[in-house]
Amino acid sequence: MKKILILGSTGSIGENTLNVIKKFPDKFKVTGLVAGKNSEKLQRQIEEFKPKAIATLDTSFDSHVKTYHREEGIIRLIKEIEFDIVVAAISGAAGIIPTYEAAKRAERLALANKESLVCAGMFIKKVAKKIIPVDSEHSAIFQALSSGREEDVKEIILTASGGPFHGKEKEQLKTVTPETALKHPNWNMGNKVTIDSATLMNKGLEVIEAMWLFNIPVEKIKVVVHPQSIIHSIVKFQDNSFIAQMGKPDMRIPIAYALSYPERLKLQEGLSMDYTNLNLTLKEPDTETFKCLNLAYESVKRGYPYPIILNAADEVAVESFLKGEIPFLSIPEIIEKTMDILNIESPTTVEDVTRIDKIARETAEKLIKNFIR
Repeated sequence: MKKILILGSTGSIGENTLNVIKKFPDKFKVTGLVAGKNSEKLQRQIEEFKPKAIATLDTSFDSHVKTYHREEGIIRLIKEIEFDIVVAAISGAAGIIPTYEAAKRAERLALANKESLVCAGMFIKKVAKKIIPVDSEHSAIFQALSSGREEDVKEIILTASGGPFHGKEKEQLKTVTPETALKHPNWNMGNKVTIDSATLMNKGLEVIEAMWLFNIPVEKIKVVVHPQSIIHSIVKFQDNSFIAQMGKPDMRIPIAYALSYPERLKLQEGLSMDYTNLNLTLKEPDTETFKCLNLAYESVKRGYPYPIILNAADEVAVESFLKGEIPFLSIPEIIEKTMDILNIESPTTVEDVTRIDKIARETAEKLIKNFIR
């Protein structure tokens, strides 16, 4: 039986992970839960899964199990409890240090926090024993790569749903509200990831993550829009054969694979798909209207620390959009201006990553304050 630590247990990935674990009590045991401030949901999880310890950002929360508080408490929990697999699902840059510390101790890092590799891939890759991606796209690539040798890969092709505004022109996006941007047609995700899907930044971050995960130059990583979200990604080999992984757009499938690899669990509950009636389309992304994807490529071209700056500015801009402070189309503008303003040396430690992240956030926040005025 594998002992599981979940970083971000009350978020979408965390909840789906617990749903999988619940179905296979003979294979997995939750030993630790880490959550933000959703104390009501955390309490329900404690009662159902009975972890050895929990950590929360809610300093008023107390429990009958061993409880740690604040960011430093999260790190203490990671260093003190036993676990075989860590599911890294804390949203955003806040998950970088916990993911890094947990990767040092885990037999397996089941990675859902893409920002960890985007910002600190050079450090996490050094300490992690085994990384199995949880993102559906990277899980698909991981599986497809088993069909050939690393040196035979010609291209990696990430699929993007296109989000709620696929096919829209820039003029139509001027009046977008947070409510409409959060209505993803296929996936049930957290607010930040859903907005990133709408801007195509989510796919840009996934390009950078794929570069680290699969040791492939960013020039060999392409993106296509696939509105049906059935093909989760494709690998093209030197002989021009394409290997794709397909399935329903449900995060329980890649989560289960990351937990059980190389075994495949018997998943039920409507996850089967009628493959006799598929209508699949693949299109080039509109990077003129949705600039964030190209900004991600540009950040890699400029070199580190620009992917860190890209991610930090995006988190700040998305939060501001969700508060109604800036329009949807200003998100890439804030990111690009932040990247243009800053000139910082590449990080040499994971602590440098958090320092650069803070500087980039402060810069983006100042730009937004000037915009609001």
